[in-house]
Amino acid sequence: MKQLKHYALLLVFVLTFGLIAACGSNEASKTTNESDTKQETKAAFPVTVKDGLGQDVTIQSEPKKIVSLIPSNTEIAYALGLGKKIVGVSDFDSYPEDVKNKEKIGGTEFNVEKIISLKPDLVLAHASSAHNSKEGLQQLKDAGITVLVVNDAKTFDDVYHSIELIGQATGTTKKADEIINHMKTKLEQIKEKAKNVKHPVKVWVEVSPAPEIYTAGKGTFIDDMLQAISAKNVAGDQQGWPMITEEKAVSFNPDVIITTYGYYVKDAAKQVMARPAWKNVPAIKNKQVYDVNSDLVTRPGPRLIEGVEELAKTIYPEVFK
Repeated sequence: MKQLKHYALLLVFVLTFGLIAACGSNEASKTTNESDTKQETKAAFPVTVKDGLGQDVTIQSEPKKIVSLIPSNTEIAYALGLGKKIVGVSDFDSYPEDVKNKEKIGGTEFNVEKIISLKPDLVLAHASSAHNSKEGLQQLKDAGITVLVVNDAKTFDDVYHSIELIGQATGTTKKADEIINHMKTKLEQIKEKAKNVKHPVKVWVEVSPAPEIYTAGKGTFIDDMLQAISAKNVAGDQQGWPMITEEKAVSFNPDVIITTYGYYVKDAAKQVMARPAWKNVPAIKNKQVYDVNSDLVTRPGPRLIEGVEELAKTIYPEVFK
């Protein structure tokens, strides 16, 4: 749901003929790439895809104006190079920076009239909220707008499918494949490096603070990420996002505590450190309490790999330098 790397400067000294030849080669490559892109777009439409609810959705032509109802869809669309086509996003969207320039269409309850006024030809909805928004989504369909419900991703494979699905619907399948392959490669590299972890640590992840403490159990990205970096999720026997009592959390006796709500609770890690009942927990004794970016570890999009890396560097700084 921050992306670009720095390029090293390349000093080149070539003969005039070599420079011309290189330019000619680049132009030929550019022409070929443009041709491939046009052919891909031309071949893609009309296209019928199976959405996140298992229904067939037909996109008649290449979408020109897109509205996204959830941040993860927005991040995927931007990664696919569709930023300029996005005309509306949810109130919860925060990445990339350009979303601040887009029209806001509401939060959990989206504004149907606002969306229709933007005249999109594609709305990216989401299976996690589709059942609660049936009436609104139907109104959009009745207005002649194509609605694509993206699957509710809970695993990395699910995220790959989400990226692939949006890529198919927008004629950007090649870019989608590139993103997916990059994510898979990076994840394998992280797992390989994690083999150097000599002593796996016990980790408590807190996604909501006291008095109602919530954590991440199995079936969540956070649990998958901890497994990928050879860390033990102390709440791994729980399902989904359970609420845990403070006494139970303390009994887990974690070596490291991770909070994910620092964006709305100031000094989140310090507040955990100051809890009287936690004073004998190893993570507190050794001051191993850290806050990480919630979006990177919970938002099902291309940046999940950044989330894995952030957790790895936080928990095992000596291995993931």
